[in-house]
Amino acid sequence: MSAHDLFRRSPLHDQLASEHGDWEAFAGMQTAVRLPGDDVPAPIVLADASCLRRLGLKGPQAEAWLRDRGVSTPNVNGWTRTAEGAIVARLGRSEFFLEDRPGGTTVAGWRDVLEAALGIYPPGIYPVARQDAAIALAGERAGELLAQTCALNFQVAEDGRREVVMTSMAGVSVLMLWQEQGGEPLYRIWCDGTFGPYLWEALLAIAREAGGRAVGFARLFPHSVGN
Repeated sequence: MSAHDLFRRSPLHDQLASEHGDWEAFAGMQTAVRLPGDDVPAPIVLADASCLRRLGLKGPQAEAWLRDRGVSTPNVNGWTRTAEGAIVARLGRSEFFLEDRPGGTTVAGWRDVLEAALGIYPPGIYPVARQDAAIALAGERAGELLAQTCALNFQVAEDGRREVVMTSMAGVSVLMLWQEQGGEPLYRIWCDGTFGPYLWEALLAIAREAGGRAVGFARLFPHSVGN
């Protein structure tokens, strides 16, 4: 674990602290991995995924740097995965958002390589700090929650195309993508950490009206804990 990972705290920690769940250090962050009722089906569930390590890269040489590491970079507003399963999303012509899969080390390793230069980064590459609040949303009625909080029609994304979008949700600017998890849709949402608590509480209130709840990280990422 690098110095960057020490004392990491989720922007959503206080929102989950009262849930009396099981907490574990995951990817250098205390994470609510299990919450009461995780095994009970619910039409909408939300989990805090802020623990996953992220890195932003931008600049005219960012794409070449990634390609040198075996990444087949996506088109603008698209996303792909590395061989290990890390997410690589392209936010603009020369800007990328990277996130490790649960238990993965690819993005953390790349970040450490860049930090090893003591701030002297390769020409044309500019790391972007990512202190996101990350929310994972799932359930058969998750689409209803999106319809109430976001103008985006994610039916377009669900046709198999790997698209990443920047939009507004409950008045908060977010980055979103849709992926499949165990044959079911899983929506990934990232926002500035300072707005995370508000967004979490807004989404959770709507979920609860529909019979939904907050769940532990391991509920939506079942192969993560223990890796």
